[in-house]
Amino acid sequence: MDMKKIHSGKLRAIGYDAARRLLRVELEGGAALEYSGVSADLWRRFAASGVAWSFYRDNIEEEFPAKAGARVAESAGAQRAALDALFGGGAPSAQGSTTDDSEAAAPAPDDAAPR
Repeated sequence: MDMKKIHSGKLRAIGYDAARRLLRVELEGGAALEYSGVSADLWRRFAASGVAWSFYRDNIEEEFPAKAGARVAESAGAQRAALDALFGGGAPSAQGSTTDDSEAAAPAPDDAAPR
């Protein structure tokens, strides 16, 4: 099933298998839901909708029973790890820090030294 990446509300990808009349939606956070019995016409209207999140909530989520699909977070995590390994990702460096540490490192004035 080919998935179409989108960013609408909590939707991150949508796809449809016409032979099985199966709609798959992937949500932010990696959850995936599958809806069976979805017509090709409903899929076309959903995929072409300019307000996919609202269309989903009104015409799919409330009208069809959902079955949990395989999560997508694992593959996203694997992709992130591969990119981190390639580009040296990880914790942000302190070089980009916007705090001014010059005052903390400045020596105390002579008159403040103990006598």
